[in-house]
Amino acid sequence: MKVDIQSIHFTADYRLLDFITKKIEKVQTFYDGIKSADVYLRLEKDAEKENKTVEVKINISGNPIFAKEHSNTFEAATDLVLDKLVAQVKKHKERLVAKQV
Repeated sequence: MKVDIQSIHFTADYRLLDFITKKIEKVQTFYDGIKSADVYLRLEKDAEKENKTVEVKINISGNPIFAKEHSNTFEAATDLVLDKLVAQVKKHKERLVAKQV
């Protein structure tokens, strides 16, 4: 699976990029039909501590799957997004199996 990561208004460290890539690639263990993933990292200009945003769009046949989370670190936000993505991918896979029956 191809993972495209874009950091908006800052330069991401290679360790962060590697961490996110490995986490996003784990989603493919739940469904083989994933073509690619687009990840957007944003630093929000808020006074809040949870100013780091991770948005992920997973491209599959049909409608893409999208999740977005805020946290105080990009790693924590990635973990939260991953939970949402896994749930959505499993639900998508269940719908496909139900259509085949």
